[in-house]
Amino acid sequence: MIAYVTVGADDIAAAKRFYSAFLLALGYQLKEGPEGLSYALPVESGQLPVFPDFYVKPPFDGGLASAGNGAMVAFEARNQAQVRALHAAALAAGGHDEGRPGFRADYGPQFYVGYLRDPQGNKIALFSSNPAEPGRDG
Repeated sequence: MIAYVTVGADDIAAAKRFYSAFLLALGYQLKEGPEGLSYALPVESGQLPVFPDFYVKPPFDGGLASAGNGAMVAFEARNQAQVRALHAAALAAGGHDEGRPGFRADYGPQFYVGYLRDPQGNKIALFSSNPAEPGRDG
């Protein structure tokens, strides 16, 4: 089980605008501190945490943050409309389009996805594979 994912950022304010544009709509809560941003799904009293948490922080070594080549973090949306809305919100919040929302021939017929780069260059996917919605072939 993946407990958390961390991406580096040199401009925490820009990262906050970008990630809050869609993570808050997906139910994540934000905690800010001197070490950066921590996004986590809420936990009911007496329940176990829902993983993974997502952190945006300056690199611990004090160097500049850089995006990992081939690294990507994917967040699941409820449906195709939410993928489109969150992709647009993330673009408006300083993200860069890396692939407009839609079906991809290389993936299953229900996999609907949009790709972005955050202001630091980290690759993010927003997807839905809701079986109640029309698929690529339907």
